[in-house]
Amino acid sequence: MERHPDSEVLFVGALGKMEMQKIPEAGYRIVGLPVAGLQRSLSLSNLKFPFKLLKSLSKAFGIVKEFKPQVVVGVGGYASGPVLYAAQSKKIPTLVQEQNSYAGLTNKILAKRAQKICVAYPDMGQFFPEEKIVYSGNPVRKDILNLAGKREKAMAHFGLKSDLKTVLVLGGSLGARTLNLGMLEDMKAFDQDGYQVLWQSGKFYFKDMLAATEKAQLKNIHLREFIREMDLAYAAADLIISRAGALSVSELSLVGKPVIFIPSPNVAEDHQTKNAMAFVINNAAVMLKDREAVGQLKKKTDEVLGNPEMVKSLGENIKKLAKPFAAETIVNEMEQLIA
Repeated sequence: MERHPDSEVLFVGALGKMEMQKIPEAGYRIVGLPVAGLQRSLSLSNLKFPFKLLKSLSKAFGIVKEFKPQVVVGVGGYASGPVLYAAQSKKIPTLVQEQNSYAGLTNKILAKRAQKICVAYPDMGQFFPEEKIVYSGNPVRKDILNLAGKREKAMAHFGLKSDLKTVLVLGGSLGARTLNLGMLEDMKAFDQDGYQVLWQSGKFYFKDMLAATEKAQLKNIHLREFIREMDLAYAAADLIISRAGALSVSELSLVGKPVIFIPSPNVAEDHQTKNAMAFVINNAAVMLKDREAVGQLKKKTDEVLGNPEMVKSLGENIKKLAKPFAAETIVNEMEQLIA
């Protein structure tokens, strides 16, 4: 839209998922499909899967026929399959954007008939045809591209002290159970040992975390349900503790601060662990396994922030893996497909 303001963009999402709320809030139109994923355990909901898929395919063909797109981009969500299948059947150019270091099943299937595959990690030829791959990175919000000079503003905004080390804990907008339990376990130790923690608990856990922190009466534990001003949060942080979802990892590589990744084990193909390991093997981040994290947050924080050389090398190495112009690269490929 920045490059072609007269363009018309239509999003297609999965009914009941977060995108159905977030996309309209960003000012764009979205259409929902009833598609859902297969459960990996025995579940009655799996019996509904074929019917939801057929209904979604029928609706996707209708959307493509009515909207008449010149190019269709899939990012691997539930809705990508039916929409890209419909577009490919109508000989409309398609581009697949794989956000993770381990390709999802939907993208692996769709990539066979896609014209281009934009990836966020090197060495993705094990999943996709090499001649179609473009190493683009993942698009990230523009306000984090330049954090220089924002630290003082960040401290004031969050009510933080400039003489204390700041730990930023992020579990996503809904929250991460392990990160929250880990903080409950160690928050007194963080507070007593001179750290301040900016802690995003997420929507699901906020009330319980708030009750616990208020009872503990800790001066330097700053709890938030959700942080909107992420550029300021990153600017304030000396160290970041985070899940390893694709977009989180991409953002943190641009931030250039030391990171402790705690990958979620509850994701397809354990892709968050694979995302994190792509950084760990380059000495660009530290990883804690989910099952080992509770009781280890403070100890691991001490290990990193107590070693100035480690802080420096982690920050420098993670920045080397950043792809700040991912959105522009993907748009370049879309333009070529439309031309």
